[in-house]
Amino acid sequence: MAKRFAYLLLTLLFSATLLTPNTNAATPKKIAIAYDVGGRGDNGSNDLAAAGLERAIKKHKLSRLDIREQITDGTLGDRITRVRFLARNKYQLIICVGSGYADTVRRISNEFPNTQFAIINDASVAALNVTSVVFADTQGAYLAGFSAAQVSKSGKVAMIANPDQADLYKDGFSAGVFASKKKVIPIVKYVSGSYSLATSQVLDAGADVVFATTHGSNSEIFKVIVARNAKKKGSNIGLINIEPDQYITVTSATKKFLFASVVKRVDKAIYDVIALSSAKRAYLDILDGDAGIYGRRYGITGGGIEFTIRSKELAVLSDSINVAAATAEKILA
Repeated sequence: MAKRFAYLLLTLLFSATLLTPNTNAATPKKIAIAYDVGGRGDNGSNDLAAAGLERAIKKHKLSRLDIREQITDGTLGDRITRVRFLARNKYQLIICVGSGYADTVRRISNEFPNTQFAIINDASVAALNVTSVVFADTQGAYLAGFSAAQVSKSGKVAMIANPDQADLYKDGFSAGVFASKKKVIPIVKYVSGSYSLATSQVLDAGADVVFATTHGSNSEIFKVIVARNAKKKGSNIGLINIEPDQYITVTSATKKFLFASVVKRVDKAIYDVIALSSAKRAYLDILDGDAGIYGRRYGITGGGIEFTIRSKELAVLSDSINVAAATAEKILA
């Protein structure tokens, strides 16, 4: 049975949260969400965003007549057309799901300075009418590394990542592995091509727990792990994945190979942004003071990052993982 842990401390991570009235934006009465490719039903960030919207509608008794949902085909032109349409039609809060909207939000927020925007999983747009929502991915990677090392039988664990995620490996995953005080070697594989090939390579190198950090790669990586387990005797090779939480996509026969998930609570972020905007407030934590980027960074504190344990092996280590979570908050804040 999956077991979910959210760890709380008395102090907030990073900077204090400033709930500052946004003098540039009108009181949100019309709210729009621009989903990334796929929209609702993607079992990922879009579905989590939709869940946050539904909670806000119910909790704050919002009228569905004042809610608009858009889905992009993924091209820059389509994103710009759709978000500009929302702004022109006086949606006072426009939430864009995914870093793919960064260029769009940068452009449209400048055209419509009295409209409040929020962008999920991006912190590159410098504007007072833009709330950037990001997650402390390194904290989740630290827990993944710590947990992988705890259950590894081969003494080798791996992280499969994008080339731009070197810090996630160094400060997160490998730091968690070493903190476990186990004689385990962390392996990193940066991928720009086939995730199936990368997975086969780290398994051939001896890794028996794999942490997948790249969006859209979980399914491809998991297929290789399942196939390898079918040919293997002894202990299972396992996957620790990162948002979205893919547990519902595995079968009863293969769920034992999914050891844990690092979950970014996009639903919580969406709900919070809508709730604050309804009160004429916005998150203005300093994410990058030099660049003038403001918003909110969600971490383990407050349940923005959760670690969902799915294997019996990790379940019995929940106390140790809890301690590791507290450490992750302190050293990565």
